[in-house]
Amino acid sequence: MEITGRIIAVLEPRGGVSKSGNNWKVQEYVLETNEQYPRKMCFDVFGEDKIQQFNIQAGEELTVSFDIDAREWQGRWFNSIRAWKVERPSQNMGMQPQPADYSFPPVSSAPVPPADFSATDDKDDLPF
Repeated sequence: MEITGRIIAVLEPRGGVSKSGNNWKVQEYVLETNEQYPRKMCFDVFGEDKIQQFNIQAGEELTVSFDIDAREWQGRWFNSIRAWKVERPSQNMGMQPQPADYSFPPVSSAPVPPADFSATDDKDDLPF
């Protein structure tokens, strides 16, 4: 899934050590859509390398690709919205793909004379 909007909040990063002894880091962001009735979504980026790679700043206009998952803890369910790709609209400017020309034969700029249907043939070759 993906959503486009402006980053309105960058929350403090959280981190810790997993049961297996590995360090982890997660940072949350709040995005607001640019619709008539704007919606807000809080999503997170997991891993220090991804946080640095995405380098999300408040006020930026972004398209965020994300996955949604839910988990249970002490009888309650919590949603997790995790970003896996972030694109800035300026990255795509000038890189719009050109529409493919699937016409056959290839389109030529030379003018084509109009067909002449004025001459009639007495013999009709059509089988019907």
